[in-house]
Amino acid sequence: MNLTEKNLEKLRGELKDLKVITGALIGVLGVLFLFCVYGLMTNEDNTFFISMIVVPIALSAIIPLNYGKMKKIKMELES
Repeated sequence: MNLTEKNLEKLRGELKDLKVITGALIGVLGVLFLFCVYGLMTNEDNTFFISMIVVPIALSAIIPLNYGKMKKIKMELES
């Protein structure tokens, strides 16, 4: 479904949902990244933390995509 075909309430709801999801994603990925950095600094066996640090780095690519979609929704709401 295209953004122009949705009514204002659906667009506002989608924008609110994206903000909540993006904020939660930033929080969870930040905690996971800090946990991995802490594990790398304190443990001698670093294989687990080296492999786990890839997850927040890879999933952080979703954040700019969400911000781009939020920007498009805001532009549609303004027009």
